[in-house]
Amino acid sequence: MEENNKLSWNDFMKVEMRIGTILTAEVFKEVKNPAYKMQVDFGEYGIKKTSAQITKLYQPEDLIGKQVVAVVNFPKKQVATMMSECLVMGGIDDNKEVTLISPERNIKNGTRIG
Repeated sequence: MEENNKLSWNDFMKVEMRIGTILTAEVFKEVKNPAYKMQVDFGEYGIKKTSAQITKLYQPEDLIGKQVVAVVNFPKKQVATMMSECLVMGGIDDNKEVTLISPERNIKNGTRIG
C-alpha cells in the first residue's frame, strides 16, 4: 500500500457504515450493466434506496431479508431512473463477481460498523 493512500483515524470515522436488512430487490431494467435496485432498512436511520451490480451471484428473491453492510453518508447519486441513497459493500474478485459483506448473525438494523 502506498503511503499517500493511508487514511487518518479521523478520515475513517467519517465513513458511516451501518447494518441494514434488504426489504426489496428487483432487476434494474433501466441501467447499462446488470444490477438490482433495492430498498434497505437501517432501523432508526430509515429505509434507503440503492442499486448493486450483484446479479452474477445473487437472485432478487434470495436477497430479501439478508443483512448487509452499507455506507449511508455518501451524497445521493442519480443512477439511471433512481436516486441512490447508500452504497452496499462487497468484495470484488478477479472475475468481477461481488460477494456481499454481511454480519455472521442478525443484529439490530442501524448498528454502526467501526
